[in-house]
Amino acid sequence: MGTPVCVPVTTRAECVRICHNQNMELLIVEDDDEFRTIACKWMVRKGHRVAEAADSRSALELVRQRQFDVAILDANLPDLSGIDLLQDLRNKSDEIEVIILTGEATVETAVEAMKRGACDYLSKPFPLAALEERCVKAAERGRLRRDGIRWKTVAERNRPTPVLIGESPEMREVYRLIARVGPTDAPVLIQGETGTGKELTALAIQQTSRRVDQPFVIVNCAALSEQLVESELFGHEKGAFTGAVKSRPGLFEIADQGTLFIDEIGELPPSLQPKLLRVLEDGSLRRVGATQERRVDVRIIAATNRDLVKEVREQRFREDLLYRINVMAITLPSLRDHASDIPLLIRYFLPDEWSIEAGAELILTQYRWHGNVRQLKNVLERAKILAEGNIVTIDDLPSEIVNSTNDPEARTAVPGDANLESMERTHVMDVLQKCQWNKSQAARMLGVHRRKLYRLLERLGLATK
Repeated sequence: MGTPVCVPVTTRAECVRICHNQNMELLIVEDDDEFRTIACKWMVRKGHRVAEAADSRSALELVRQRQFDVAILDANLPDLSGIDLLQDLRNKSDEIEVIILTGEATVETAVEAMKRGACDYLSKPFPLAALEERCVKAAERGRLRRDGIRWKTVAERNRPTPVLIGESPEMREVYRLIARVGPTDAPVLIQGETGTGKELTALAIQQTSRRVDQPFVIVNCAALSEQLVESELFGHEKGAFTGAVKSRPGLFEIADQGTLFIDEIGELPPSLQPKLLRVLEDGSLRRVGATQERRVDVRIIAATNRDLVKEVREQRFREDLLYRINVMAITLPSLRDHASDIPLLIRYFLPDEWSIEAGAELILTQYRWHGNVRQLKNVLERAKILAEGNIVTIDDLPSEIVNSTNDPEARTAVPGDANLESMERTHVMDVLQKCQWNKSQAARMLGVHRRKLYRLLERLGLATK
């Protein structure tokens, strides 16, 4: 094979335009030593990372070890044609873009290369600047393809984005910490009881960060088995385990350049903790069943309702991993500790055209919410279903919440409450007696639905009469 002619860049404008493109990971497979050496030096001088191979066997070994953006393959190699090598490369890495070099500019060669998955081809001789430009376009094509997969996955996983609600001193401290840590890239550990809003806090951090326009990806370690957690986080190669019919990127790769929120990190199996630690330390990971290392740039936000210090003492959680994720800690208060925000939360969860009776709001404000904001939201959703109009009343609330108001810790008596309830009980009794305990007729006289009358009788202790 003759030595191809390598023509340098002829204009400064072209050089500047190309050099402003991002650096690439390139593989040059060419049996012409002189051309391969010149091409490698050119690309390295332009700031790209380059590996070289003189035959297909060496090329395949390099692809097993490293991830490349673009492979440049000579169509005529000593041990295997470039087009056949192309197929082998794509089998090993479906993310690599391939450019074929040929000294025989036949339409058949080009068509066959494109059929096998090449994104471009060049006929020798050619300027090295043209080769670099084709590589830039190929790398961009690969990036857009991967981004399409990433954003499709993110769109499927992401949820609506509600906001944190509260004006209490406890919540103002949470806002202050979010504002301070958000613009940094520091890992954050969010601690708090179930239902306090850990995911919303993570989202608020992401929205104040420089990664706000990049993916925000969520994984809940408690919801997955050990094998599924590993595959979800790190991805897997085809055939890595039963059911792995094709290679799949993990959430770290999907979140590349963005934020990964690891909920319930205290549930992460001990066997996977070193692997997570490695990603946190240098961004490197391997898919399940892979030998090739990949690198990602991901900000980690973790959350837990466990005491991780205790977990470390009991050797269920790595101490060095705790140090890595706990650069900044935000502890969310239980709803019991900022009950003054309950009226605000009620207004937020009820639609604009809805209202709530004072007595019902008082009960909700004084109830000790062990399920926190999530429980309050669910109670109000239930109340909206049961309410006759657009008004939530005491009778629309669960009996266990209404009855808990007899607990001195749950409710402080308000003067007149007992008298109001006594008057209500007397009025309902009078109506029932007039109707000879015909509940359908009594409900019509009281102006309420029969279902609501049953709840009212239960609250007043008249359900068994």
